[in-house]
Amino acid sequence: MMRHPHVWMGLLLWSIFSQANAAWTVNMAPGATEISHAVFDLHMTIFWICVVIGIIVFGAMFWSMMVHRRSTGQVAAKFHESTTVEILWTVVPLLILVAMAVPATATLIRMYDTSEPDIDIQITGYQWKWHYKYLGQDVEFFSNLATPAEQIHNKEAKGEHYLLEVDKPLVLPIGAKVRFLVTSADVIHSWWVPAFAVKRDAIPGFVNEAWTRIDKPGIYRGQCAELCGKDHGFMPIVVDVKEKADYEKWLADRKAEAAQLKELTSKEWTLDELKERGDKIYHTTCVACHQAEGQGLPPMFPALKGSPIATGPKADHLHRVYFGKPGTAMAAFGKQLSEVDIAAVVTYERNAWGNNKGDMVTPKEVLELKQAESK
Repeated sequence: MMRHPHVWMGLLLWSIFSQANAAWTVNMAPGATEISHAVFDLHMTIFWICVVIGIIVFGAMFWSMMVHRRSTGQVAAKFHESTTVEILWTVVPLLILVAMAVPATATLIRMYDTSEPDIDIQITGYQWKWHYKYLGQDVEFFSNLATPAEQIHNKEAKGEHYLLEVDKPLVLPIGAKVRFLVTSADVIHSWWVPAFAVKRDAIPGFVNEAWTRIDKPGIYRGQCAELCGKDHGFMPIVVDVKEKADYEKWLADRKAEAAQLKELTSKEWTLDELKERGDKIYHTTCVACHQAEGQGLPPMFPALKGSPIATGPKADHLHRVYFGKPGTAMAAFGKQLSEVDIAAVVTYERNAWGNNKGDMVTPKEVLELKQAESK
């Protein structure tokens, strides 16, 4: 029995792979939109054409090797510059390519037809998050990675959707034609949701178009598909597709929240309220670079704990967060965060990790800075 260990090893490997086979597949997924179905059908059409070509070519090759082998006394034919052969090996591949090109061109035309959309959404890539703006609806928000830092640093077990969770998903209704206007505020990103057959590069100063119409409600996930920097793997995409009535309710709620946020700018905030809100903003927006305890990742991402900025004049601190620092990785958050959130995160940074300045920046001060910038 033990004189043939390779036999038992082979049986073991066969058992393992046969069980694992149910957990993965080598084929594309059909997706959840009419375009993704068209792409899948095109893929299968080309696949079967290739299968037929393979069977014919390899069949002819093996048949020739067996029937015309030397041991049977076969003598190779002698011919040179056969016009018939040259015509055949030119015309046949051409016809095959035309047969492939016709359905491929039809599918590409459909993929790029972004006319007459029901909803327009501007998608802007940032290092390292996505910004969604529902054009004409006064609704916009950032979508940040929501996977807990403890999972990323192996302090907790990985969740089911590790690195594919966000705090605010993009919400869409079923049955509506949605046009995506994709761009970037810093470097090149790529917005990719496989189930929609949508993948568009987000390029600074340029707008790419794509569209989708989803057939069924559910949660669909994707990722940035362009290497865009240190946290490229930490900017997932989550799309929550709802029934039309649920989508309309969600949209109305977001509009109400936007109006409420504007009212919060004039509210009289306390230091503790701003610190509590700033804690949440910091751990969704700033933690990737400056780390959970403000220790940073020098020299690219300096520490905030005890830094001259976070412990210096608050006007300088506010200016740095609002306008960023040109030539460095410090982005300008003036157009990324609301007046309330900027005030909250600056206040938090000035009173966390032992900085303890005891002062605060109010949303009114941020609004004044914003108004001064626009003049």
